[in-house]
Amino acid sequence: HMSCSATRQNNLRYNTTTITTSHFLAIHPSIKMKLSTAAIFLSFLTTSAAFSVHNNAANFGVVRTTTSSSTTALNMADVSVAMIKELREATGAGMMDCKKALIEADGDAEAAADELRKKGLAKADKKSSRVAAEGRISIGKSSEGRTVMVEINCETDFVAKDANFLGFCEKVAGAAAASNVDDDANIEGLMSSDIDGSTIEEVRTAMVAKIGENIQVRRMMGRGSANTVTGSYVHMNKIGVLVELEGGDEELAQDVAMHVAAMNPPYATKDDVPEADLEKERAFLLEQVKDSGKPAEIAEKMVEGRLRKFLEEKCLVSQTYVKTNDKTVGELLKQGGASIVGFTRMAVGEGIEKKVDDFAAEVAAMAKGN
Repeated sequence: HMSCSATRQNNLRYNTTTITTSHFLAIHPSIKMKLSTAAIFLSFLTTSAAFSVHNNAANFGVVRTTTSSSTTALNMADVSVAMIKELREATGAGMMDCKKALIEADGDAEAAADELRKKGLAKADKKSSRVAAEGRISIGKSSEGRTVMVEINCETDFVAKDANFLGFCEKVAGAAAASNVDDDANIEGLMSSDIDGSTIEEVRTAMVAKIGENIQVRRMMGRGSANTVTGSYVHMNKIGVLVELEGGDEELAQDVAMHVAAMNPPYATKDDVPEADLEKERAFLLEQVKDSGKPAEIAEKMVEGRLRKFLEEKCLVSQTYVKTNDKTVGELLKQGGASIVGFTRMAVGEGIEKKVDDFAAEVAAMAKGN
């Protein structure tokens, strides 16, 4: 009885399974198609394997040659990470550029470096037309008492703070001071000077390729000799001043340079004011007092008084010393046993027409599809 019961349960389980599967296939006929596709695919693999064995047997001992694509794959495998890293450190180019150059040069690092340099020259030429109004002022001093101030420009303030750019600026200023080349007319001569075994122009070009911005050595100015005292001051890397004195010391000259950076006087003394500028200011003042109704003698005195005021405001030695506000710069120099020879002031980007982006115009152009 127990045996019959067990048999009945097994048959019931079997029948239940059979019925359930049959119903499932009836509800999902797409499964039948998938099973048929799988069967055809297995048949194809079996036929291909048989053909492959026959083909290999028929061509046993035949020497095959690789295609150009497999050669490229081998070359890519031969270019190691160490080779890419070494080339990148030597040239400053991107990793992918270094890898591509090494593959094209069949692993020859020197040829790859030359190719990257050629590409860098092309990039530098393309970037040379872009506006470079940021940058910094760097100071260089020679052993003969000459001090040189150099303005080197880049496109963004971000690059102006980059360590590579700052190092380049210091080396250029040092080369300018050492070569006694210290005016704008000799910029071309400065660019042929040597730093780190290359000319400044070659180093500049490599910097453009590495950093990706237009970099220009724009101008330089120098002051000082063995018989004078020179002091310099650079404010926030953007404003540079050189002051040259007879007598005094470098600290006094630097204090005066700080004043010049802050107040920006047009002239050192009244003797430095061009006669044309004096006559222009006198004519302007005469127009102011012409309708005052004062007698001519009084009007003339009024003009002369205002002209003296004008000179006091515009000339360095008659300005109130900005650091203490208790004496003029001329009095400060007299206390230090010095007199002014002259000063030079420059600011980064002055005179360069900067591009001003019009955001509204850009949006309007995009809306029109331009």
